[in-house]
Amino acid sequence: MKNKHSLRLASVYALTLASAWPAFAQSASNAQDCRDIDDDRARLACFDQASGRAAKPAAVVNSAPVLAPAPVTAPVLSAPTDRPSSSLASHRQRSMLERWDMTDDLRPHDFIPRTHKPVYVLPLSVTNRINEAPFSEQARVGAGVDTNQESAHLQSAESKFQLSLKTRVWHGLIASHGDLWFGYTQSSRWQVYNGAMSRPFRETNYEPEAIFAFKTPYEIFGWKGRMSNLSLTHQSNGRADPLSRSWNRVIAEFGLEKGDWTLQIRPWWRIPESAATDDNPAISDYIGRGEVLLSYGAGGKVLTLQARHSLRGGAKSRGSLQLEWAYPLAGQLFGYVQLFSGYGDSLIDYNFRQTRLGLGVSLVEWL
Repeated sequence: MKNKHSLRLASVYALTLASAWPAFAQSASNAQDCRDIDDDRARLACFDQASGRAAKPAAVVNSAPVLAPAPVTAPVLSAPTDRPSSSLASHRQRSMLERWDMTDDLRPHDFIPRTHKPVYVLPLSVTNRINEAPFSEQARVGAGVDTNQESAHLQSAESKFQLSLKTRVWHGLIASHGDLWFGYTQSSRWQVYNGAMSRPFRETNYEPEAIFAFKTPYEIFGWKGRMSNLSLTHQSNGRADPLSRSWNRVIAEFGLEKGDWTLQIRPWWRIPESAATDDNPAISDYIGRGEVLLSYGAGGKVLTLQARHSLRGGAKSRGSLQLEWAYPLAGQLFGYVQLFSGYGDSLIDYNFRQTRLGLGVSLVEWL
C-alpha cells in the first residue's frame, strides 16, 4: 500500500515539473539576455518581465522614498499654576494651609521633615549691651555665687544661627480633622570673635514641641482664618545652676491671611513651677504672655514684625520688638537683617534689656 502511494506522488511531481519546465527554461534564457542590457532602467524592466513580475511605473522605479525632516517646534511651556515655586527668585507668599500641608490637593505625607520657623545664619550680631552677669534673680541673692565670673571676657559682637524643623506624625487625629506634629527649634549665640575665651558658645536654646494643627475657615474684616494650633512647648538652655533656664508653655495660635499679608496671634500660658525649682522666676513679666507676628511677602521680599508683651501695666509692662527683612539673593538663599529690642533675646537674657542688630543669610522665612 505504501509503495503504491509513493509511486502516485512521484508521478504527480514528474508531471508538474514537466509542465513547468518550458516556462523555467524560457525565464532562464530571458534572464541571460537581460544581463547584456547596459541601460539600468531597461535591464530592470527586462528582469521584471522574465520573472513574471509586473514592471513598476518609471516614477516609482526611479524614485526612492523621501523622508521629510521632522518639523522643528518651539518647546511647550506648561501653564502657570497656583502652586508656589520653590525658588525664592520667584517667591510669593505661601498659604498657611500649604505650609502645614492642609490644602485639599495635597496628599498627606507623614514623618517627612519640613521647615518650621525661620532658618538663618548671622555671622555678625552686635548688641549695645552684653549681659555681663547672666544669672537669674534667684542666683543674685543666693550665697556663694560669683555673678561677675564671666563679665570681663564677653564681647558684644558674636554670631547667631537658628535651625527649625517639624514633621507630621498623625493625620486626621480627631474625627479626620487636624494633624499632630512634632517640632524642634534650636538657636545659638557663638562668641566666635572671642579668641581670648577660645570662642565659646555663650547660649543655646532648645525648643521641642508637640503641635495639634487644624483648619479654621472663617473671615473677619477681610482677613481669612486659615488654621489654628494648640501646642505643648518646652524651652531650655541645657545648663546647670546658676545658668540654668527653662519653662513649659501651652501655646495657642490663630493664623489669618489677607492678600500678601499674614497675621499670627500666639497667646500662651506658662505651666507653673514651684519656687524651689523655678530657675527663671517672673519670666512671663519679661519675655511676655503672648506674641503677634505680622508678615508681608511680595516680589521675593519678606518683612516680618514680631511683638511680645507681658500684658501687664506699670513696672511690669515689658516685652520686645523684632523686625526681620529678607530679600532673595540666588536660588533658595535670602539676604537677611534682624533687629531686636527689649527683653528675652535668649533665655539667658530673659530679664536683660538690650538692642541687637544682626546681618547674614536665611534659607527659610515665616512665609
